[in-house]
Amino acid sequence: MTETNTTTAKTASKARTSKAKAAPAGVTFPDFEAFALPKMEVPAAFREATEQGIESARDTYAKVKTAAEDATDLMEDTFETSRQGVVEFNHRAVDAAKTNADATFNFIKDILSVKTVAEAIELQSTFARQQFDALSTQTKEMQELATKLGTDVSAPVKEAMEKSFKGLSVN
Repeated sequence: MTETNTTTAKTASKARTSKAKAAPAGVTFPDFEAFALPKMEVPAAFREATEQGIESARDTYAKVKTAAEDATDLMEDTFETSRQGVVEFNHRAVDAAKTNADATFNFIKDILSVKTVAEAIELQSTFARQQFDALSTQTKEMQELATKLGTDVSAPVKEAMEKSFKGLSVN
């Protein structure tokens, strides 16, 4: 042992001996020098590296936490936009079905009141043309709504991806 370690061991031994004296009468604790911990100075470079590592871990944690919160907000916004779009789409589909059903019932009522075959053919032709035009318009509206919904849902995701890729600049 070196002189410093011997001095440290003696100091530790004295501290333990004084504690042993505080024990109840008749009970003594043995003094084991092998278990004495030497006092050791941590090099400044090691301490600085450790502190930098801890600071880096804190920064990384903060960045990951922020990214997770942003991703959660993005998902919530995307789901809400999707929900609203689907509800609107379903309302339009129900409205279109109601319009088509009403037109069909009116056609049936009118066809039952015709007097000649020529009137029935004319009524059938008019109904078919009107329904074709109505279905074409409804299909176009539904397609536009679906396209708008797709754009509304994907726009925030696209912006978030662009933002995250800009943040990953090569140093």
